[in-house]
Amino acid sequence: MTPTILIADDDPVQRRLLEAMVKRFGYEAETVEGGEEALARLTRSDAAPVALLILDLVMPDLDGMGVLTRMRDAKIATPVIVQTAHGSIEAVISAMRAGAHDFVVKPVGAERLQISIKNALSADALAGEIRRINRRARGSLTFKDLVSRSADMARVIRLGERAAHSHIPVLIEGESGVGKELVARAIQGASDRKGKPFIAVNCGALPANLVESILFGHEKGAFTGATEKHAGKFLEANGGTLFLDEIGELPLDIQVKLLRALQEGEIDPIGARRPVRVDIRLISATNRNLIEQVKRGEFREDLFYRLNVFPIGMPPLRARREDIPDLARRFAARFAAEEGRNIRGITAEALSLLARYDWPGNVRQLENAVFRAVVLAEGDELTLAEFPQIASHVEGFDVRVPPVPAFAPAVDAPREREIVRVEIRDPNVLQLLAPNGEMRKLDELERETIRFALTHYRGQMSEIARRLGIGRSTLYRKMKECGFEEQETNVADSLVA
Repeated sequence: MTPTILIADDDPVQRRLLEAMVKRFGYEAETVEGGEEALARLTRSDAAPVALLILDLVMPDLDGMGVLTRMRDAKIATPVIVQTAHGSIEAVISAMRAGAHDFVVKPVGAERLQISIKNALSADALAGEIRRINRRARGSLTFKDLVSRSADMARVIRLGERAAHSHIPVLIEGESGVGKELVARAIQGASDRKGKPFIAVNCGALPANLVESILFGHEKGAFTGATEKHAGKFLEANGGTLFLDEIGELPLDIQVKLLRALQEGEIDPIGARRPVRVDIRLISATNRNLIEQVKRGEFREDLFYRLNVFPIGMPPLRARREDIPDLARRFAARFAAEEGRNIRGITAEALSLLARYDWPGNVRQLENAVFRAVVLAEGDELTLAEFPQIASHVEGFDVRVPPVPAFAPAVDAPREREIVRVEIRDPNVLQLLAPNGEMRKLDELERETIRFALTHYRGQMSEIARRLGIGRSTLYRKMKECGFEEQETNVADSLVA
């Protein structure tokens, strides 16, 4: 969803000018006539959140300094750009000390305002990411840190807040990469176990012969190789929360021990003479259909009902597309800071592309795509050109990548920058008519089809052959017949290697 910028100015001419510029920059714009109206809009819960406030310092009812003071007292963290007609140094300093991010002098130029808006939104996104990272490290992450505009995610947050006020077992269901662990951490951060240990275990990554030892621990000498005592994840989480991700991957024999631990509140370390009491809050997660696993005998029915007391279903990212722009901006701000890149934001066209993609890997895939884009970006904004793989899978976007040289440049020779051009058109249209209005020859159409397939599937020769319905050797032969160089074939093969 496009960020909403609120403009507070008592001058109707200034309001209209600023509104027109903000909309031309690709943002949503709202206007109010005074400070009281601005504060009322900032605190409304039934409207889209305000991403930025452009605030006039001189207004009749409540001036800009008064608005900044009350925003600080109410802990409203919306970034503010103040505008003044006089450019008084004293007024600007006071406003910046009161919490303003930047200032502009009336009448502000379009370029100056656009840069100020991009910087403010980027700084706010980075500050939000830093707060979330710090709270996660301290075990105090809450549902207020899960910024979302999706109705489905709002339901998840409501259920999570209710679960946080009890010790009821929670089962979080959803596809891989949707953020199940983040919700589990928020449940702990909103509960009375805030700040206590949060131990996350991916059950699918545990070696089959060490699952019991890793979860429940062992005594020294309990088995060959047990040269010292190991506490296990249950004891590490004692007093806090144990998060078992991909719990459907647990072997059946371990499921029996897990059921006993939940029922009795005690575990049996390997080689121990007596059980050990533990006090944990269990939150489990799965990307599988546990009911179907129960029917197939792959998951214990009694354990399922023990875990599925309070289920929470996480929606995939494609079901909450309105959250994609905010997530992308947050990731871009974080990775730009980590990589030391001066990235001000993401263009509206790139955000539109990201919002139209289905994201089978969900939030994790979006995060990695933005990371790659930040590393490859040449300018101070992420554009369509930074997301060629995504564009190639979205209808209406065509990615054209110039051929890569077949020879390696000299060590001391400057490397030419790869240019990726993205143009918006229907990628499924093939020109059948020549400029003179006559049908094009069949070999020309075949040549263009193969060239398009090389670009569309990023040089994956096996995939290209399969999609064209021909053998790999036939594809190489046709490429040779069409006039493609042998070295181009090798380069195409190595594009994804």
